[in-house]
Amino acid sequence: MCSACGFPPALGHWTDAGGETAHERLRIRFARVDLLNELLRPLGLSARDLGSQPGIQVSNGTGQTKICQTVEDVWQQVELFTGRAFDPLVNV
Repeated sequence: MCSACGFPPALGHWTDAGGETAHERLRIRFARVDLLNELLRPLGLSARDLGSQPGIQVSNGTGQTKICQTVEDVWQQVELFTGRAFDPLVNV
């Protein structure tokens, strides 16, 4: 469990696959948040991954920020922020 935020690590999630070293895993996390931002920007939302704690921070334009453990949680938070269904495969 992370002492800063209280989230247990989401070990084994498929979006974390591919990195063998800490540097590679961090690079993958930052590339993932860049892709998330491309999808979220048209909705007025943004994503951040600080790299020093688990989770992805999703923010709206009014200052609300929520920490999501997985990418699936990001999609749920997008729906809560926008008030409508969001499918990243359809909304591309």
